[in-house]
Formats: sequence, structure tokens, C-alpha cells
Amino acid sequence: MDWNRVEGNWKQVSGKVKEQWGKLTDDDLTEINGKREQLEGKIQERYGKAKDEVRRDVDTWYDRQTWH
Repeated sequence: MDWNRVEGNWKQVSGKVKEQWGKLTDDDLTEINGKREQLEGKIQERYGKAKDEVRRDVDTWYDRQTWH
């Protein structure tokens, strides 16, 4: 998985992230700034999910994107 592409295009990608994980705030997205670990941490915090589950969710979301 090439997460660098997400980091480099975070302004465009963050809208798709917010569609998937609507509990993330604009401030969360600004703080995350494309960093996968921070994204996973915020999803865990907002949704109360386990780390492994969040990692799988992010992998699944990433794999469904047409831009990668």
C-alpha cells in the first residue's frame, strides 16, 4: 500500500475520509494531515474500535479508492 499518495493529496482525500468516517471533525482532519497512524488513532478514539479492526477498515477503504 502506497500511503504516500494519500499524504501528498490530503486536501482532496480528506473529503473521502470524512464521507467514510463522519465522526471525524475538520480539526481532526487538519491534525491528521495525511498520516496513517494519526488517522487510525482518531478513528479508534471517535468510534471506540480496536486497533486491529481500525487497521483493517482503513486497508479496506484504501483498496476501494479509484485513485490509488
